[in-house]
Amino acid sequence: MAQSTSASRTPIPITVFTGFLGSGKTSIILSLLPRLPEDYKVVLLKNEFGDVEVDSQLAKQSTLAAVSEILNGCMCCVLVGQMKTALLEIREKYRPDRIIIETSGSAFPATLAFQIRELERETGGDLKLDAILTVIDAENFTGYEDTSTTARMQAQYSDVLVINKWEHVSDRALDIVMDHLYTLNESTPKIKCVAQTGVDPSLIFGLDTKLFAPNQLHFLNDSHDVKHGHDHEPDSLHHNEVETATIRLESRGTAASPKPSLTRGTLEEALTMLPKASVYRVKGFIIFTSAPESPNPPTSAAEEAFILNWAFGRFELVPFKPSTNPGIALNWDTIRLTIMGERGEVKAKWARKLADALHAEVE
Repeated sequence: MAQSTSASRTPIPITVFTGFLGSGKTSIILSLLPRLPEDYKVVLLKNEFGDVEVDSQLAKQSTLAAVSEILNGCMCCVLVGQMKTALLEIREKYRPDRIIIETSGSAFPATLAFQIRELERETGGDLKLDAILTVIDAENFTGYEDTSTTARMQAQYSDVLVINKWEHVSDRALDIVMDHLYTLNESTPKIKCVAQTGVDPSLIFGLDTKLFAPNQLHFLNDSHDVKHGHDHEPDSLHHNEVETATIRLESRGTAASPKPSLTRGTLEEALTMLPKASVYRVKGFIIFTSAPESPNPPTSAAEEAFILNWAFGRFELVPFKPSTNPGIALNWDTIRLTIMGERGEVKAKWARKLADALHAEVE
């Protein structure tokens, strides 16, 4: 499928964000946007783990030119063909100044880089890998580093390590995280993400990575699968690290009022019982039948929709307006939460406990 490109065209740079589940990739990407020129067009290709388009919907409420989703799998192996197709469609439809790929939490960067390098060749350099960034969750990295081969690989194969959530840990704990990172990847730059303003785009855009350059692609073909256990099948090593389950909120009540009653207090109590050692993420849409507590509560008791993002014991609720997102029809038949965590723990135990607490059911 080789294609040529005009010499007058500026290549479209591609920045890849990796990082373990809940590290904060989406938040960091969105924090970049206000710091870019107003006419700078960015398209996000988002790989959601599971079938609930939560982070993608959050991104669509930003100033991104467009958001494209790849769901129900990891595009570094199972859905790798979909990634190439999506990138070509983005090029033709939007011709953006930059494409940002946000991977699932289990993605191994080498395979993604391999596919993008192939596209560089096939498009005559019209699409170009600019950098691979790994977001490090300073609060939880030392906990899952020991159990996640993928988390270690992400830190090793990267142009920049972005240290996130460092303000939540002590100086001593941060020193331990940095020691681990220097052991895994001594020479790669490591920068802190500032909570209020995110990351300076000049530090991560325009890096022109030399990782997985064309003269290194034989390494990926010859030894990547053998050394790292990626067999490019759905049950490959990194997929065995994370288990997902989906729970659906049931419609309860009378025939005249079939809606369940869900308050912020009920939700917080349910989320509090989840252990961050076994459960990594919970995300989905929530509708409160009574408005959540706030300093300035709305005068109306009408239902309000929110995007729930829970990661390792912390969560946020972002207001979501279905009227501005016509592609999402929120009602009690479509409310889903995806729960992700340690294999053998999620489906057998914690998904059911969360479902019971929320008067929901496991699909």
